[in-house]
Amino acid sequence: APGTPPTSAAGAAGRAPRPFTLAATGDVLPHDSIIRQAHADAGGDGYDFRPMLAGVKPVISAADLAICHMETVYGPDGGPFTGYPSFASPPQIAAALADTGYDSCSTASNHTLDAGTEGIRRTLDHLDAAGVRHAGSARTAEEAVTPALLEAGGARVAHLAYTYGTNGIPVPAHRPWSVNLIDESRILSDARAAREAGADVVVVSVHWGTEWQTAPDGSQLRLGRALAASATDGRPDVDLVLGTHAHVPQAYEKVGGTWIVYGMGDQIAGRMVNHSGAYDPRGNEGTISRFAFSPPTAPGGRWEVTRAEFLPQWFDTARNRVVDLNAAIASGDTSLVPVRDRITATALGRGAAAAGLTLGR
Repeated sequence: APGTPPTSAAGAAGRAPRPFTLAATGDVLPHDSIIRQAHADAGGDGYDFRPMLAGVKPVISAADLAICHMETVYGPDGGPFTGYPSFASPPQIAAALADTGYDSCSTASNHTLDAGTEGIRRTLDHLDAAGVRHAGSARTAEEAVTPALLEAGGARVAHLAYTYGTNGIPVPAHRPWSVNLIDESRILSDARAAREAGADVVVVSVHWGTEWQTAPDGSQLRLGRALAASATDGRPDVDLVLGTHAHVPQAYEKVGGTWIVYGMGDQIAGRMVNHSGAYDPRGNEGTISRFAFSPPTAPGGRWEVTRAEFLPQWFDTARNRVVDLNAAIASGDTSLVPVRDRITATALGRGAAAAGLTLGR
């Protein structure tokens, strides 16, 4: 049932814990060009997003746990499907995300209410059918307060998600729980509740920041620090913060003992036009975040991040394919070196290298 821990999680505490890896990626934002490509990739019969994501499948499927950000909601099975500004995406995306190796997706964004509560219901129904868990929007009040609990390495991992707003579309008064809005006290309360529900690791996805701004803004810095600093009985309430929304890659930073990814950039998007009306290549750049968690060294202790990595990725709008830049460059495409280097400079821009962040392979 939605919001219920998988059966495997119930026995997690009975198994010897072992390290696990968690991978996460940025915004899946299907513009009209993306929808047309998926239709073409399905041979003109339906929509197939698997070829679009195939370039990162080796990395995503190899992780013990993988989290995506499903920016948009799904349209009715037969369409119509629309891109910007009010999205209604083909629901076949859910199966492609599952095929790529994603275990859970954040669904709280400024587009969560683009198709009202019916859009939320369709999206979560299709993610459920594909076997992909979700956090950030809900069909019922009960679902809204039940954390998504996943299992990896003998640990229970809670996934929570929130957005700064919904593009001015009011959250329905009779369903105020439909989408989680960013509120520091609410996030921390939910994190503590997830701990009480058995979570060993709490991961918070936040849709925040200023579009097209590489540097994290003041609200990101303030909230990130507050989440990293909060602890209960000496144990941090939040173990990892994953940011989306800005459309450009942003920095990684370790605050106290907690890693914050301010922005992973867009994973799937059409040719991105910035607020000046100009094509901005940064809108098709991003990172895969990859963190290795190791079991506590003492009972009741924290699962520690023992390896922190970023892998530059790029969406090739000429072919409409997600590209693992490390793999592409290793295969001889040196034209992509400047793209990789620009993303790398951004990821390391707040001193994360000194805290142990490395370029993954």
